[in-house]
Amino acid sequence: MPKPYTLYNDDCFKVLSDLPEESFDMIFADPPYMLSTGTSCFNGKLIKINKGKWDKSNGIERDFEFHKQWLTLCKRLLKPNGTIWVSGTYHSILSCGYAMLLLDYHILNDIAWFKPNASPNLSCKYFTASHENLLWARKSKKAKHYFNYDAMKNGDFSKDMIKKPGLQMRTVWSIFTTPPAEKTFGKHPTQKPMALLERIITASTKEEDMILDPFMGSGTTGVAAIKLNRQFVGIDLNPEYVDLSRKRIEDAIEDKKHKKDLFD
Repeated sequence: MPKPYTLYNDDCFKVLSDLPEESFDMIFADPPYMLSTGTSCFNGKLIKINKGKWDKSNGIERDFEFHKQWLTLCKRLLKPNGTIWVSGTYHSILSCGYAMLLLDYHILNDIAWFKPNASPNLSCKYFTASHENLLWARKSKKAKHYFNYDAMKNGDFSKDMIKKPGLQMRTVWSIFTTPPAEKTFGKHPTQKPMALLERIITASTKEEDMILDPFMGSGTTGVAAIKLNRQFVGIDLNPEYVDLSRKRIEDAIEDKKHKKDLFD
């Protein structure tokens, strides 16, 4: 049986250009936020933000062209009724949103991911950053995207203080940041929590659908895809993060096998 995932340790622009057209039902993209130029709070201390060269801004115009280029390549890879999710903060999401409009994506929702346990603002000069944005869009206005309305309305979201049982899910999601239990194989500076990706994948794909993550990082999208019986393709330039992703995904596969054996 072929593996339900494929990982590429390569430049995403090269891989995105080489992958077959209209291959994916959903793309989740967590591109660089271009914010490794300031400070943040970690364990109650003020620290400089330096996630790596990949997260440094090259200026407004060049940052925008970067986002427009990968979004162009991703649009080619989406199936006619496929959708894309793009995450970011104000450092990147405005450029991504503008590029998506220029490329004729049809934006379906702007989700605010509220973090109840966000780090405090030690400068006390402006509001504490406690959310990120998620843009959900389909390939074109005429496309017919998939949305699992029932799962979003009636699923178990008891850990979300905003979601009311049995009522429509709104565009503000309360999800805690990544817990230590999800970092047992290693850490990534922008790792997303499983609860976030599980919600996104459940909402916008069906079992056996093909999911792509062009900025894979620690592989959370891939782990969630495996848990939910989807197929996954991930790309990352850093070999350490590709290795981390592979370990996490293989662990998820083994966990599924173990659970299946228990109930067979």
